[in-house]
Amino acid sequence: MASVSMAAVKELRDRLGAGMVDSKNALIEAEGDIDKAIEILRLKGLKGVAKREGREASEGLVAVAQREGRATLIELACETDFVAKNEKFIALGERVLEAIADARADSLEEALAAPLEGGTVESAITDESAIIGEKIQLRRVVVVKAPSTAVYLHQTSKDLPPQIGVIVGFEGDDEQAAISIARHISFAEPSYVNRDEVPQADVEKEREIVTEISKNEGKPEAALPKIVEGRLEAFFKQIVLSDQVHALDDQKRSVSKVAEAAGITVTGFARGKVGA
Repeated sequence: MASVSMAAVKELRDRLGAGMVDSKNALIEAEGDIDKAIEILRLKGLKGVAKREGREASEGLVAVAQREGRATLIELACETDFVAKNEKFIALGERVLEAIADARADSLEEALAAPLEGGTVESAITDESAIIGEKIQLRRVVVVKAPSTAVYLHQTSKDLPPQIGVIVGFEGDDEQAAISIARHISFAEPSYVNRDEVPQADVEKEREIVTEISKNEGKPEAALPKIVEGRLEAFFKQIVLSDQVHALDDQKRSVSKVAEAAGITVTGFARGKVGA
């Protein structure tokens, strides 16, 4: 049995993001030839892809590509933070994102079928999963179409790629104001731009809930309508972007007021978080 150096194992791990034991065994089988070890890992990995399907991929990255009139956000998931911060995985994310954006894919299905490296995005991910030895999954593809788009990417840890991504679609010229709104969205997590987007059934359900709560608290019957409306206002501020107080605004204005002052109109947004 051939012996291999730890330096060679480390080089193979750094190049592929594969596990230490797998890297060492492949190098032993390849008698120290790193290129041959890569092929061995790929062949063995392809056989193991099906076995990895049931495993949880809760790490990864989010990335955004902007094109004229649209921006595309993807979430590429893997199993461990070791792989998530590996240069090979990050490079795969960049190639996958560019292929999806260039194909102008609007759904996950279209994204997986987008052409990449002589095959498809799906086949490229499968090949990389085989080499790295972890489940890799394109979990999310979201497109925002608007005259202009602004992007904010947030790293939850300095040694990991972005874990939260936000796109804001807007009309107007003040991109910095739109980026500040994207930063707000990254942690405020609204669901809708304006109140009229909230399904009426959801509003009525919330009304029933807060009415029942208010009654159980023994609130006076005459005061109930005002109390209920006040609690509905709080509900809207939780889920509606335009109603939320802009977290980065020194004057504590609502997002709609900040946008109005900047001369922009938010037309849509998307937020993605790894594992969410």
